[in-house]
Amino acid sequence: MIRSIPLIAALASALVAGIAAAQGGAPAGDAAKGREKVQMCQGCHGIDGWRTAFPEVYRVPKIAGQHPAYLVAALKAYKSGDRKHPSMVAIAASLSDQDMANLAAYYAQSGLTTAGK
Repeated sequence: MIRSIPLIAALASALVAGIAAAQGGAPAGDAAKGREKVQMCQGCHGIDGWRTAFPEVYRVPKIAGQHPAYLVAALKAYKSGDRKHPSMVAIAASLSDQDMANLAAYYAQSGLTTAGK
């Protein structure tokens, strides 16, 4: 088991590097500007334990503290239609790449579930 720790660490580093490379020339995010746009996210993601009933009942995921590359990739997937959720598709459609990077920077660094905490 102990011998596998360096292998796991190497794989994790490769995964993070791969995510960064996949983003290519992605803009750097500005957490302060991201905070200015969180109102569209807070209605669902800002309520601990929130469940939604449209299009089906499910628990809304916590996005605070997530890796920014993951958040940007998810938003891009909603915008392109690769990920399907009517509300998220509509919200992502209104976001520029810079908006996505800014929101991701805010949520990644904040670790907060609501804008005001």
